[in-house]
Amino acid sequence: MAANVSKLNMARLRRSSVFSVFQLDLLRELVCVLVAFCVLTQQSLADQQEFLEDFLKREYSLVKPYRGLGFSSSSQWDLLGTAMVTPDHVRLTPDQQSRQGAVWSRIPFVLRDWELRVHFKIHGVGKKNLNGDGLAFWLTRDRMQNGPVFGNMNQFVGLGIFVDTYPNADKTHDGPEVSRRLCRTGNGPDAQTRPNNMAAIAPGACGRPWRTFPYVSVMLGNGTLTYDHDRDGRTTELGGCTAMTRNSIYDTFLLVRYSKNKLTLMVDVDGKQEWRDCAEVNGLRLPIGYYLGASSVTGDLSDNHDVISMKVYQLSVERTPEEEEEEEEVVTIPRVDDMYQFQVDVEEEGMSGLQLFFTLLFSVLGLAVLAVVGLVLYGRWKENKRKRFY
Repeated sequence: MAANVSKLNMARLRRSSVFSVFQLDLLRELVCVLVAFCVLTQQSLADQQEFLEDFLKREYSLVKPYRGLGFSSSSQWDLLGTAMVTPDHVRLTPDQQSRQGAVWSRIPFVLRDWELRVHFKIHGVGKKNLNGDGLAFWLTRDRMQNGPVFGNMNQFVGLGIFVDTYPNADKTHDGPEVSRRLCRTGNGPDAQTRPNNMAAIAPGACGRPWRTFPYVSVMLGNGTLTYDHDRDGRTTELGGCTAMTRNSIYDTFLLVRYSKNKLTLMVDVDGKQEWRDCAEVNGLRLPIGYYLGASSVTGDLSDNHDVISMKVYQLSVERTPEEEEEEEEVVTIPRVDDMYQFQVDVEEEGMSGLQLFFTLLFSVLGLAVLAVVGLVLYGRWKENKRKRFY
C-alpha cells in the first residue's frame, strides 16, 4: 500500500514538473512576442511622430467610382488622348502601339504638407524588355499637354515621378560603360564650372549602380531641364530605385510625401503591405497652385497602363519658429537647394533683334531728316549771303 502511494506521488510530481516546464516555455514565448510587439510599435510611432494626423482630400483624389471625371463643366478631372474610364480603373493607354493618354486634375494644388498614395497596374502580353514605355505622375504648372515624356511635355515646370519599364540606355548607349564615360568626360556632377550645365548628371548619379528595370525615379523641372529619353532620364534624376511593377501578381503602390521642403518616395510592390524606401530629396522647393496628373505613352512596344486610385492626404505638421520663418519665402520656380542644375542665371533684359532693327531704322531716318534740314538751312544761308553783296 505504501509503495503504491509512493508511486502515485512520484507520478504526480513528474506531471507537475512537466506542466511547470510547459508553463515556463509558454511564458517565455509570450514575453518574446510582447517585446517584439513593443519594439515594432515604438518604431512605427517613431516613424510617424513627425506627422500629427492626416486627412484625405477628396477634391484632389481620384478614387472609385470615379465620379467627377469626364468632360462636363462640373468634372474635377479631365481625360486626354486614349485615356478611358472603366468600373475598376482609369486606363491611360491600352496594350497597343502608338497610344498616348492622361488624366489631369482641374483644381490647383495648394497644400503645404501632403502625401500622395497611388495604386496602379502595368501589364501586357509582351515579354520582358519587349514592352513599354511606362507611366508618370505629375505635379506641374501646365496641364493637358501632349509630349514625349511619358505622354507629357518636355521641359516641364514641376515634379515628375516616372515608372519606366523599358531600358532605352541599354540599347542605345551600351549600358554601364556610357555611365562611366559620362562621369569621365565632365558631364557628371564634377562639371561645376561649365556655364548653363543643364545636361549634367544629377549629383550622386555617377556613384549609383546601373539600373535594373522597371525603374522608379524622381525629376524636378524648372522649364530649362530636358528629360533625356535615350538615357532614361539619368542626367536629370534626383533619385530612384528598382521596383518590379510590371505583370506583378501583387498590387503595386507608390507613395510621395512632401513636408518641410523634403520629398520622400516609397514603393510597395512585393505584397508585404509595407513601404520600402526608394528616394529622398532634401531642400526641394515646390510652388503651390500646380496640377496633379498621370500620363502614359506607348511606341513600337506597348502595355496596359492603369491608374486604380490617387489619394491625396493633407499632413498636420508642427514647425518651429525658425522653420516657419524659413518657409515664408514665396517659391515661383521649382528648385533644389545647393544643386547646380537649378541655379539658373537670370540675365538682364536686353533688346530683341526686332527692337534693335527698328531702333537702327529710326536712327538712320532721323539722321537723314536732320541732314536734309541742315542742307536746306545751309542753302538758304548761302543764298541770303549772296544777296547781301548785290
